[in-house]
Amino acid sequence: MPDATTREMPFVQSLERGLQVLRTLGDAPTSLTLAEVTRRTGLTRAASRRFLLTLVELDYARFDGRGYVLQPRVLELGRAYLSSLRLPDLALPALERLAADVRDTTSLTVLDGDEIVYVARVHGFRILTVAIAVGTRFPAHVTSTGRVLLAGLDDDELESHLARADFRQLTAGTKTDPDQLRKEIHRIRRRGWTVTDQELEQGLRSIAAPVHDERGRVIAAVNISTTASRTSLETMRNSWLRRLQETAEAIGAECSQLTGG
Repeated sequence: MPDATTREMPFVQSLERGLQVLRTLGDAPTSLTLAEVTRRTGLTRAASRRFLLTLVELDYARFDGRGYVLQPRVLELGRAYLSSLRLPDLALPALERLAADVRDTTSLTVLDGDEIVYVARVHGFRILTVAIAVGTRFPAHVTSTGRVLLAGLDDDELESHLARADFRQLTAGTKTDPDQLRKEIHRIRRRGWTVTDQELEQGLRSIAAPVHDERGRVIAAVNISTTASRTSLETMRNSWLRRLQETAEAIGAECSQLTGG
């Protein structure tokens, strides 16, 4: 129940209208023109234009040449709420089953700017030497889950990332050529998974797949990590891939049920 302070505060109609424009962009599968936003919101053309330009100025939206589309920064508005939904808690049972099945470490990561963040992790029976815990961050382009998450971006967002990424050589196997990475990410879009082999740390291999929400958007990525000395790339592709994809699908389904999708 609202407290006395809340009840005394006046209703801010301009905020309501701005949020209406934001929701309208979020509901659209493609960019919307000014005329389309005006028609869908019922606002005047002048008001729609002011709100759209404000969203662009604040980096919550951009003009793509045809119309307006939301930017990744809009996720900041829902970060606290998404945290309360406990995506890691939803994913943990599935990660535990997968780790027990393959006897290696499984993880769930999300994209935060140019980095991935580990939000859930289950250690397998065979311990890895690399020290990774919940909250650990790495540059997205050098990790399997990061590349899967980058593959979920649109072309403009991907190009922006590649233009500002720090392509340091972490190991002898690290890919540092933006063109090579671009081709790899486009391959991931087509096939829906990827493997990295000793790019983040010598001896570490990982296979990853995306977690999709009810609208098909990539919201997280799941991986299995192992060492090159005990698991071949063929085993990862032929024996682990399907189980990994099933886990990612199960986590996505859990999230969709929670959000009513």
